[in-house]
Amino acid sequence: MTTITFVTGNANKLKEVVAILSNGSTDGSASVGKFTITNEKLDLEEVQGTIEEVTIHKAKSAAKIMNGPVLVEDTCLGFNAFKNLPGPYIKWFVEAIGLTGLVDMLYKFEDKSANAICTFGYCEGPDAEVKLFQGVTKGNIVDSRGPTNFGWDSIFEPEGYTETYAEMDKKIKNTISHRFKALDLLRDFLQSQ
Repeated sequence: MTTITFVTGNANKLKEVVAILSNGSTDGSASVGKFTITNEKLDLEEVQGTIEEVTIHKAKSAAKIMNGPVLVEDTCLGFNAFKNLPGPYIKWFVEAIGLTGLVDMLYKFEDKSANAICTFGYCEGPDAEVKLFQGVTKGNIVDSRGPTNFGWDSIFEPEGYTETYAEMDKKIKNTISHRFKALDLLRDFLQSQ
């Protein structure tokens, strides 16, 4: 078995990734093909750029620190009225203006549609090429509904649903989310190795 270190300090994100990759396992570990996924929290420099540039930089930095295979993730929330911004800077927007502030940013716009985008970067080791796996879920920005303990889930209502991510049963969310779509591509890649 080859160990891949998933770099995150977000406990909710780790639980969701493990649940999706291991088809619902709750023991805290995931195995995919010949790979075992472990976890490490690292402080990585956040660069400005596209989601792809941000993810590649994080993956290369983490691979150098860990001196081995790593998996990083970058999640974006992009408002169509703002040409997919805040995008990779959503974490900083949530911290600076909160969920109500994000909703209020769109008050003069008729278009409340948004894209939830998740990009995983896999890097085999220092100086290796980074492989990207991206999933997108379309939806709308709504007033906050449901628990507010996981990023912007309470203001994002996926297309075709009447509940926000925060209101959804986790088993349903984990079969339709942007993270699920990206991890589905990653799982296929890892199983093919």
